[in-house]
Amino acid sequence: MPRPFMDDNFLLTNPTAERLFHDCARDLPIIDYHCHLNPKEIYENKTYRNLTEVWLYGDHYKWRVMRACGVEERYVTGDADDYEKFLAYARTLPMAIGNPLYHWSHLELRRFFGVDELINEKNAPAIWEKVNAKLQGPGFAARDFIIKSKVEVICTTDDPADSLEYHLKLREDRNFGVKVIPSFRPDKALEPNRPGFAEWIGKLGQASGVRIENYDDLLAALAERVKFFHEAGCRVSDHALDEVPYADATHAEAAAIFARALKGERVGGEEEQKYKTHTLVFLGRLYAERGWVMQYHMGALRNSNSRKFASLGPDSGYDSMRDGVIARNLARLLDALEKENALPKTVLYTLNPAQNHVVASMTGNFQGGGVPGKIQFGPAWWFNDTKEGMIAQMKTLADVGVFGRFIGMLTDSRSFLSYVRHEYFRRILCNLVGEWAENGEFPADMELLGTIVRNVSYGNAKAYFPFG
Repeated sequence: MPRPFMDDNFLLTNPTAERLFHDCARDLPIIDYHCHLNPKEIYENKTYRNLTEVWLYGDHYKWRVMRACGVEERYVTGDADDYEKFLAYARTLPMAIGNPLYHWSHLELRRFFGVDELINEKNAPAIWEKVNAKLQGPGFAARDFIIKSKVEVICTTDDPADSLEYHLKLREDRNFGVKVIPSFRPDKALEPNRPGFAEWIGKLGQASGVRIENYDDLLAALAERVKFFHEAGCRVSDHALDEVPYADATHAEAAAIFARALKGERVGGEEEQKYKTHTLVFLGRLYAERGWVMQYHMGALRNSNSRKFASLGPDSGYDSMRDGVIARNLARLLDALEKENALPKTVLYTLNPAQNHVVASMTGNFQGGGVPGKIQFGPAWWFNDTKEGMIAQMKTLADVGVFGRFIGMLTDSRSFLSYVRHEYFRRILCNLVGEWAENGEFPADMELLGTIVRNVSYGNAKAYFPFG
């Protein structure tokens, strides 16, 4: 007899896993140390007109599978009405067997709206009516989804030039007990060849109160914004290093490269590497001084469809994994900070699972200082945020590192419904640990196993990040 779809023991295939999930992991709080939620929507406690708005807007995971099923763009991001967009997704999802979206989508509707029906074209009208009726009542605004998910900390992703207006307002809001903390994401400062670089430098200057006329001014402005972010509660930085740069450079060389970029001149590949390296090392020192955690997200190939990028912009579902080599440059970049005893706690993510062992082994080069798990192999990210991707990441970490110090899951999402991904991760985690115990590969000591599961699900992140 087949097992029922998504029963209480969904993804749990052995008795030890069942005990670990239900007794140890299921009800733990969440620390979402990297996401893309909008702090304005949290502050204003955004409400939703219908299911499409809360479920499909901004979700490029769902957009990709719709396009792959032949759905026209007007029903994805275009001018079709919300009901038509919902029907298009309901028709699409049954084809997504094996894709985590099939599980996530059902979990989202079950956990937040009590919808147990299968999502398909036949059931779509009933689901639409049921969820929309609930959205019109109390308990289904943005903050409600956060509180129901037992979230303790949310780290958004924020540009250095941002005013952090809504973070500051949330800090003063005594009616909301969840910490909403900015993350410092200075990617635009590190892309001298990207269109709009000079214009963004102007915005940074205005935000920092520093007139940026040269490279020293830029560094002073970045330092001022790090200070401002810290005062606003920030304790983490984040960098999208699609390619990991490294090239030795003097301060004078970096300054000369910046001066040319500020004039709108294109800089060469080696020069760009020098500029990025020197600036990243400077920033790493700042983070270490403040006791922040530094994050490197590596290996994305972004905006591959130039026609769609021109019409829809970034984060529209046209990104993929990057191949190439990262080991030598990553080692040299981290070592440049380590040589100065200025390497902060660091989380390394790779989008290419072929590099799992490279990244996991790299973490061992820079551990120490009496800090448990100082350098982390970050959780399976983006295209690896799947059952098999999570298992592969965790097995690799266990192979070459210390699994019991792993900081666990994050959402990396723009949706308030994505907290079910923590449940998904915890079920997979418990099943993996349960298998090791059931196979005699680790002692079936439920106290020890429970401690590991609780820590990976929640406790390690709580101890690792200086959120207070």
